[in-house]
Amino acid sequence: MPEFKPGQTIRCTIERVPANKRGKDTILRLMRQDDGIRRGLRRAQKQRARATRVYIRGGRNWIVRPRAGKIARVDKGESWTMDYTPLLSGDLRSVESYLSVETV
Repeated sequence: MPEFKPGQTIRCTIERVPANKRGKDTILRLMRQDDGIRRGLRRAQKQRARATRVYIRGGRNWIVRPRAGKIARVDKGESWTMDYTPLLSGDLRSVESYLSVETV
């Protein structure tokens, strides 16, 4: 993987999907660094908070929380952009065989 400077914008594309859960979770964590995905997750969280139903069951309040939607998906060909920070280097290094990373 080439060396990137802190603050540099990079584009990551999934070349192949990891077979293990640990690799998929790392890629999802990296995908959540994208501004568009981050905004979508925050917006969905606010909508779920408004849609939470509370009713009485057995004399107590019973809360029904809607399930969270999956905005970021680990599929071949998915890509995202993010600003590089040195803290991300370990995560990028651990999944570099599944990603192609280039500067924007």
